[in-house]
Amino acid sequence: MSSNLATHDTVTPRTWRKVGIRIMPLVGLAYVASYIDRANVGYIAAPMSRDLHLGSSQIGLAAGLFFIGYVLFEVPSNMMLSRFGARKWIARIMITWGLVTAATAAVNSPATLFAARLLLGFAEAGLAAGILLYLTFWFPRRQRSWALSAFIVMIPLSSIIGSPLAAALLGWGQDLFGIAGWRALFLVEGVLTVVVSVLIFVFLPNRPADARWLDDEEKAAIENILAAEAAEQRAHGALTGLRQALTSGRVWAMAVTWFAIAFGLYPLQFFLPTMIRSITNSVGDAADVSSVLLSAIPYVVAAVALLGWARFAARRTAVMATAVPMALGAAGLLLATVTSSGTLFVLAVCLSVAGIITAMPQFWRIPAIGLTEAAAASGIALINSVSNVSGFVGPYFTGSIAAATGSFTYALLAIAIIMAAGLVVLLTAGRRMEGLDGSLPTADRHGGTA
Repeated sequence: MSSNLATHDTVTPRTWRKVGIRIMPLVGLAYVASYIDRANVGYIAAPMSRDLHLGSSQIGLAAGLFFIGYVLFEVPSNMMLSRFGARKWIARIMITWGLVTAATAAVNSPATLFAARLLLGFAEAGLAAGILLYLTFWFPRRQRSWALSAFIVMIPLSSIIGSPLAAALLGWGQDLFGIAGWRALFLVEGVLTVVVSVLIFVFLPNRPADARWLDDEEKAAIENILAAEAAEQRAHGALTGLRQALTSGRVWAMAVTWFAIAFGLYPLQFFLPTMIRSITNSVGDAADVSSVLLSAIPYVVAAVALLGWARFAARRTAVMATAVPMALGAAGLLLATVTSSGTLFVLAVCLSVAGIITAMPQFWRIPAIGLTEAAAASGIALINSVSNVSGFVGPYFTGSIAAATGSFTYALLAIAIIMAAGLVVLLTAGRRMEGLDGSLPTADRHGGTA
């Protein structure tokens, strides 16, 4: 037994539960707020389009403009997080984007909406990559499958929360705030984001050594495990430097894979209520509310699937634990293109969203094996920033095809093909990153167990 694995035994399950309970709700709240803020255009597309005279392609552009600033600032943001600490930097990100979101309630034209979405991307840049990096400061390889799954489950949770919140404000926002329901949604979400930022600043420790709720022995044990793993990764060829990560072919291949996974999800996040209204031929304010509520169903299914798969996947290689649900996600998109029934369409989307979201936490096990130190900060940010290009391209691409063809069928088909191509990259470059050739310890190649 290696010294690294022996060190693991000095940290009890009770300590890991304590870390999870103290850390995950805080970063989870931040991520829920993030996903609700970036996806709210999809919830309110119909009433906002009527008020601002927007077409499908303009809605897609508004959704996608967010990702320009997000992509440009992702890597610098993660380097700043490493310098200033997660507590201050994540709180700074959230305060900035909360204020921008609240101000979006006042937009009065397509141009001002586009500007607000662009600013929101700059403000929010680095949050997801920053949290992914932050989790590597706390959880060694054996704990990452469940920790990452607990984090990524916030994506479906954001839709489970965001859909009823959007529906409520669309119905009652005018009465409560004296402004249109979609404007009330921006205002309320912006204020809630600022509140969460205060909680982050007050309660989130930067590293185990800063946690007042861990005793000295627990702090030392966790830090020793992480230090031993970093040394082991370096000894087996893991990248350590900023330039290494930014020029590594394997890192870029992982970025392509993550792009394909995210490309499968973003169009559904922004257009699913519109797709449901289209396939059911429903119109009016009541249809706006019901389609938003129906769009939450796939995310409920996804949350259950993600948590169930995490326990099984911990005993499998990270590549296979990612590839299986990713393939199911692409299959769900294909099924959605051949149905004309609203019920069957929602079921197909349930399969697709569950597969895509279940693949996400397992994917992030792969870069964590081959990257450490500055390479982890820059490499994780690079992978996430490249993937977020899909957040710009996907919604605009989907909206444009829908506007040109009068249907979402061809857009869904194209998205499924892109996901399939990403799956091929995963099964080739991902295996090399993961170390299936024997360059990394056996425990890592098979996921390990808690």
